[in-house]
Amino acid sequence: MAIITFDTDTAIQKLIASGYVDDQARAIVRTVVDAQAALATKDDLELALAPLKTEAAVLKWMMGVLLAMNLSLVIKTFFP
Repeated sequence: MAIITFDTDTAIQKLIASGYVDDQARAIVRTVVDAQAALATKDDLELALAPLKTEAAVLKWMMGVLLAMNLSLVIKTFFP
């Protein structure tokens, strides 16, 4: 998962300065840190999509073969 640098102490101090109670500020920052831990990076997405790209390539190849087979049958039927 993504590693994002986040200065929690500064964020807590800014929240306290804007009127939040210490416990509330810590809870908000903890929630933000937890949410960032669940973010996916570009590398994560590429790793997850690699099998789909492989399957798509195989399907394209199979469609090409099927099209060539059908075309050969049409040519054989109408041009003996």
